Parts: sequence; C-alpha cells; structure tokens
Amino acid sequence: MILKLRQLARRRRAALCVALFSWLSACTSVPLPEGNSLSSHAGMSPSRGTLMPAKLRVDSTAVLTAQTVRIVPTSTQIDSRAFDPNDLALVTNAIDRALCTDLSDRFKIVAINQPADLIVHATVTNIVATNRSAAATSTVASLGGSAALGIPIPRLPIGLGGLAIEAEAVGEDGLQRAAMLWSRGANMITTRARVSAVGDAYSLSSAFATAFSRMLVTGKDPFNRMLAIPSMQRLRASLGGDPKYDACKAFGTAPGIPGIVAARFGLPPAWTDKGAGLPSRRGAAH
Repeated sequence: MILKLRQLARRRRAALCVALFSWLSACTSVPLPEGNSLSSHAGMSPSRGTLMPAKLRVDSTAVLTAQTVRIVPTSTQIDSRAFDPNDLALVTNAIDRALCTDLSDRFKIVAINQPADLIVHATVTNIVATNRSAAATSTVASLGGSAALGIPIPRLPIGLGGLAIEAEAVGEDGLQRAAMLWSRGANMITTRARVSAVGDAYSLSSAFATAFSRMLVTGKDPFNRMLAIPSMQRLRASLGGDPKYDACKAFGTAPGIPGIVAARFGLPPAWTDKGAGLPSRRGAAH
C-alpha cells in the first residue's frame, strides 16, 4: 500500500513538472531592447526575482520620500505602420491607466500641468503581434472544450503576442530616481486569446504597471516580493469605478465586468475599452 502511494506521488510530481515545463515553453520570447527614451541606462542590473527579462535601478531614499506623481502619457518607439493607430492608443492608455491606479495606493497623482516629486513616463519599445486567426481558433477550441469537458482548456500555444516597455521616474530636478526595462510574452495558461493584433500586448500592460508601480511604492526590486492582495481602490477601479484621484480620469475608466466577459469570449479590447477620458489632454501632452 505504501509503495503504491509513493508511486502515485511520484507520478503526480512528474505530471506537475511536465505541466510547468509546458507552460514555460509555451510563452512568446520577447527580447529586452534598450530604447532611447530613458535619461540614463547607467546602474541598471538584471532582476533576480523573475524568470522573465527585466532590468532595473531604484533610488530607494528618493522614491520613498516622494509624495506626488505626475504621469506623462506613454509613447511608442515601434513601427506603428504594423498596427492600427487606435489599437496602439488603447495599449498605451491601458498602461497609463494601470500605472495611475496602482501608484494611487501610496502617491497622490497630480495633473499633467502640476508640479510633482516624481514624473513617470513609459515607452513601448516592442509589440509582438497576436495572430488573430490563431486567437480565434484558440478561443473556439477553449470555449468548446470547456463546455464539453467541464474544465478550463488552455490556450493553443501558437500565434502568441508580447510586449516590451522601458520606463523611468525622474525628480523635479530632472535626475532619474528609478528605471526599468521589462518584457513579457503571452502564455497558454494565464493570457486569454483575443482576436486583435494587440490583444496580448493589451492584456500584458497591467503586469508591467504592477511591477513598475510596486518598485516605486516599496523602493525595492518588485520581483523579489510575494504577490500582494489588491487594495480596495484598485479593485474598485478595475471593475470600472471612478479612480481615487481626478488626474487619473484623463485615462478613462477600466472596462470592468463587460471587459472581463469580452476577454472570456476573445473579443478585441476596442469592443469594451473606450480609451482616454480626455483626448484633448493627451494631444496637448504630445
């Protein structure tokens, strides 16, 4: 009896290892490019707390003493001809909206024309397009399989997209206080397929915002920390509620429950995300 139990335990561990290997190998590989939007790349070092590519530096004393943040709208350094301008705008705005919400946990977010202790700016340096045909096939297979078997069916590991971003926070004196190079590819387990060339990039934008915001909130490598339970204000904003600070309204509100349902059925982000709340502000910032 004991021998049988040990054999069963070994089989379960082997199955877990195979599943984990499959998950890790079924990710899109996204390089970690260095753009030219950062004021400096000096002193950046690879993070030790993640399997995904990331380099960072943070002046802990400076960010922990800061109280206010101003967010400059995210820009892009990619061949925009490969993507619909409206889709790119949704991705960059999703990054800004997530940054604004996550940073609100500790900082007061001020409008673009107000002084702040830290000025945050992110730049998209690469988007690996999601294959829309593969995403559609994967969605149909996943929904059909789940309905037939009664269990979640992973996404097909083909046509996966990805996202790479560099970002920094500078002080009022223009000196860099924190910086990060970040990239991540979609995977077949946690990233839902969406029938849009920027579907995966849009979905991954919140993961970047979480990491960068956590670095500024804690003054430490965000990848060396356990996952934290989202605050009530973040949960409220993620469900489409008003943000904590008026300055964040410039990035609109999250799609909320309709967005969650749309993602479940593989619909493009544009179907539920209305984008920036104040287009004139974004245009003026550029």
